[in-house]
Amino acid sequence: EKGYETGEHAPGLKLGGCGAYKAAHHIIKTHAKVWHSYNNTWRSEQQGMVGISLTSDWGEPVDPHSQTDRDTAERYVQFHLGWFANPIYRGDYPEIMKKYVGRKSAQEGLGTSRLPTFSVEEKTYIKGTSDFLGIGHFTTRYVVQKSFPFLQVSSYHTDRDLTELVDPKWPAPGPKWLYSVPWGFRRLLNFIKTQYGNPLIYVTENGVSEKVQCTQLCDEWRIEYLKGYINEILKALNDGVNVKGYTACSLLDKFEWNKGFSERFGFYHIDFKNKNKPRYPKASADYYKKIISANGFPNASEVMS
Repeated sequence: EKGYETGEHAPGLKLGGCGAYKAAHHIIKTHAKVWHSYNNTWRSEQQGMVGISLTSDWGEPVDPHSQTDRDTAERYVQFHLGWFANPIYRGDYPEIMKKYVGRKSAQEGLGTSRLPTFSVEEKTYIKGTSDFLGIGHFTTRYVVQKSFPFLQVSSYHTDRDLTELVDPKWPAPGPKWLYSVPWGFRRLLNFIKTQYGNPLIYVTENGVSEKVQCTQLCDEWRIEYLKGYINEILKALNDGVNVKGYTACSLLDKFEWNKGFSERFGFYHIDFKNKNKPRYPKASADYYKKIISANGFPNASEVMS
């Protein structure tokens, strides 16, 4: 969406309400081809696994007693995670995506939907092409219905007919988009379990950046974030979700998309102004070291039910 619709990220193309869907369509078909290639050629010899890693926020209904709000929140997740996961695990795009993009396309006078379609053969070829699901997760939003008039320029965001809200009480130590909402992760993991037949999950990205560099390297907010999110993964494990691994984001401060070196996710601070790029451990490095040494929280009292 940022690469092929808004042009914020490489390759910087602004292809209106079609570009992101076309790019995703190619990614899904290409992923399936790679999976089949490995399956047919190397799996018997190597016994390896091929999966896909998808990043998704969680969408929570503002009013859990409102059917409209519940439907809108699910639509948010289907447009986010389901866009890629549904074809791979169930053989096609989510029905709600097909319905909304198709209806908007018809209102715009287009003969076909801006969301491409898979042939029957492609659906069969794509379904089941993941031995595990990698999940990147950072934050949550409250979601409410919002109708966008079809006169507006079509886009992925307006196709969903919703708007995102945040609770001002949520901690926001990092960039404006990254609020710490640990309970959303457990709900996302349970959604995956229910929707896709409880696949094997590896958490491939989870972490928080910082707005301002703390010169004392005292990133206690990152420690709190990690504690909260890892605890929710433990709860999801107790729910029966098949999570097999966790990767924190990230070991080092690094080049972050269009933010460059200004957004720092690392456990180790990098001095980019020094030609030798020295590295200094933040407080979170020591905390995370204890967690991975114990393969969990060293102090059982830290785990909250």
